[in-house]
Amino acid sequence: MAALVRPVSLGNTRTLPLAAPWCDLVPGRGLRRGSLVEVVAPPGGGGLSLALTLLAAASERGHWSAVVGVDDPGVVAMADLGLDLRRVLFVPRPRGAWAESTADLLDGVDLVIVRPPSRPSHQAARRLGDRVRERGVVLLVLSEPGHGWPLASDLTFEVSQATWRGRSRLESREMEVAVRGRGATRPHVVRVTLPGERVVA
Repeated sequence: MAALVRPVSLGNTRTLPLAAPWCDLVPGRGLRRGSLVEVVAPPGGGGLSLALTLLAAASERGHWSAVVGVDDPGVVAMADLGLDLRRVLFVPRPRGAWAESTADLLDGVDLVIVRPPSRPSHQAARRLGDRVRERGVVLLVLSEPGHGWPLASDLTFEVSQATWRGRSRLESREMEVAVRGRGATRPHVVRVTLPGERVVA
């Protein structure tokens, strides 16, 4: 039991694990602690599903995460994607206090997904960025084309195409995703398929 409960969620590793195909696209095969990751997708384009796949491997290994500003995160879909819901905190409607809620969670978890209600100010973005680096946490920001994070991110995953697949029902979503940024070895464009009709927007 001691080996199982060893503090995997503490800041004792420089990166948090990623599942394929993302692990093959970034140095260290994981998300660097203290980094900001932006997931850009049009409304309903699968940005949240993509962000959840970035959490899955870390969640399976016992790391705590949080989701802020998402009214319906699709908990069944999250379980299908491999997240341990016992280690996920939800703040679905922080309204104007989304930045404060996110900052508070950065003190206690390893990864946070946040969907700001509007384009953040430079000041709010800078304060959160400083907190992310100080705490050694990974912040994943959901944004839309043309309304992104006002400061440079360490990694960006941008959905350029998203197509549902299935005959009698929607069984999967195929995406074309561009991966770029300071944490990427070089710009990549990959095609991924997210399983299950429960994948969320």
